[in-house]
Amino acid sequence: MAETIAPTGQRSSGGGGGPALWVAGDWNAFFGFGTNILVNMLVLTGLLRFVLGMPDAITFGRILPAIGLMLCLSTAYYGWLGYRLAKATGRDDVCALPSGISVPHMFIVVFVIMLPIKLATGDPVKAWEAGLTWVFIQSFILMIGGFVAPVIRRITPRAALLGTLAGVSVTFIAMRPALEMIQTPVIGLVAFSLILLAWFGGLRYPGRLPAGLVAILFGMAVAWGAKLFGLDLGGVSGPGLTSALSGIGFAVPMPAVGHVFSGFEFIGIILVTAIPFGIYDLVEAMDNVESAEVAGDAYPTTRVLTADGVVSLIGCLMGNPFINAVYIGHPGWKAMGGRIGYSFATGIVILLLAWLNLVSLLSSLVPVVAISPILLYIGMLIGAQAFQETPHRHAPAIVLAFAPHLAAWAKTLIDGALGAAGTSAAAVGLDKLGQVGVLYHGLEVLGEGAILGGLVLGAIAACIIDRDFLKASAFAATGGVLTFFGFMHGPAVGFAVMPGLALAYLMVAGLLFAAARGVSVPAMARPVHAPAE
Repeated sequence: MAETIAPTGQRSSGGGGGPALWVAGDWNAFFGFGTNILVNMLVLTGLLRFVLGMPDAITFGRILPAIGLMLCLSTAYYGWLGYRLAKATGRDDVCALPSGISVPHMFIVVFVIMLPIKLATGDPVKAWEAGLTWVFIQSFILMIGGFVAPVIRRITPRAALLGTLAGVSVTFIAMRPALEMIQTPVIGLVAFSLILLAWFGGLRYPGRLPAGLVAILFGMAVAWGAKLFGLDLGGVSGPGLTSALSGIGFAVPMPAVGHVFSGFEFIGIILVTAIPFGIYDLVEAMDNVESAEVAGDAYPTTRVLTADGVVSLIGCLMGNPFINAVYIGHPGWKAMGGRIGYSFATGIVILLLAWLNLVSLLSSLVPVVAISPILLYIGMLIGAQAFQETPHRHAPAIVLAFAPHLAAWAKTLIDGALGAAGTSAAAVGLDKLGQVGVLYHGLEVLGEGAILGGLVLGAIAACIIDRDFLKASAFAATGGVLTFFGFMHGPAVGFAVMPGLALAYLMVAGLLFAAARGVSVPAMARPVHAPAE
């Protein structure tokens, strides 16, 4: 099918009617962007039901209606912002900013916040409440953080910011889907290849169908075809589909303020990730606004950040534990012919799907293993970005930033295995675990607060590689303070949580400060592979 390309840089013909709310190219953008949003909703529905074990009454009765409301508000606002820009400039080629649930944070809040709390308490409702509190805090970081994000972005090495994000993506996002795929390879591996061919190989499918949709349709066809012959390849079932059909109804979001504040009992765990990922949201939003400006549509950064924060806060107070974000890809939707109408239309359709509980029907039709390749792809992409978008010399710093996340992931697996056996690390004994090579206490300390831990360790290493010892000293001192109060390496925020480790960070800070001042320090000889001055 030929792609509809709208002319760029044209002026409106005038006539007093204002910019057109719908043009032919909006159909292309609507089906492409709408499918993207729908796939994300199917993925998060699978995470809620099959990873967290969230009751359907909460998933389809509380969370999805709130998500529908948030996405409708977000797409309507950015459509309106595009309309205003088109009217102010007199141009007919203005494209609205795409927006939706932040995909990286969808996995972060599930695997780093909600899942550990669900495993610790055995209560998925507690996990939901913690997710709501996480978004509540993130919303305010977005609204007020526009003033400080440029400063943090300027002083923190990109290797540290992207390295700690990559650590999460490789461990908590990519590994589980990879294991699920290999257990059901007929669907998983083939669907994964369909995604790789399109998103990495540039292959276009008939009708320009999005690769994610093609992979899901393939998985559905194989899983339901096998079901006809009595084989279970994807976890789909007739009774489940019948139940979903009978569950179609009408559900509107209800206030969840009490649940939001109930989640504050986990504030120590939440703050450890909310602050660094709030910063990441700010940086990502600024990058995407800059990308839109390069494509010809200049949107005010402050309004964009404030809007993301406000709609996320509204969604959170109504029961949605996922944050809103401006999406990358504005130039692509614009080149496809999208203007203003596609944004409005997508929000309305998603609202209807969520409020009529049609997402439940779609999630029952789609096998979980057909979604796993999308998750693995996301993990690969985020992990690769850390190496691709940073100087090659900073690669060791990125690897170091991975270490806390690897520790946290290993501890999660060990705790899960021991819990399934009806025991725990303490009951088995740390000495016995150590005898078989499992340094449990080390995993525990290194893995706590892995987001900040990876960022600080990565920043120290990157600054040392650049021989900016004074800046490395400042990051080491920051690590000492964060460790003392439990934001890093501690099970919860408090006072003097890890005093010994905090002292070690401060000693490192002193060593680096001495190096910056030119003091002769033993063992400070430069390695032989270091570049000559």
